[in-house]
Amino acid sequence: MLDVARMRAKGVLGVILPKDRDPRFVTIRRGGTLTDSDHQLLALWAASCAEHVLDLFESAQPADPRPRQAIEQARVWARGEIAMTQARTAAGHANAAIPLFGYLSYIGSLLFPLVGLQTLTM
Repeated sequence: MLDVARMRAKGVLGVILPKDRDPRFVTIRRGGTLTDSDHQLLALWAASCAEHVLDLFESAQPADPRPRQAIEQARVWARGEIAMTQARTAAGHANAAIPLFGYLSYIGSLLFPLVGLQTLTM
């Protein structure tokens, strides 16, 4: 079995982000150039990409609603009906639903546009 705690302690499972983030993916209020309207379009794009492979995930994990919920929360956020923190939390839960290894990790990599949005645009 994988010892995630030990791997994190060694820095193996750390967040893979450059020290200097691309300002196009950082919101204006955090010093970047990403406007609210472009941020919303990016969220809708990510939701659409993730939705294309959602049936693959759900066929293997039919009882796990987290990726579907995250897709819906991204769309609800883009409409201005919930706070970003709620959508980001849903994306984090969807990320936790993706196993680290095996067949589902490939599907998880296809869901990255949605779950990765939480880190790209904060």
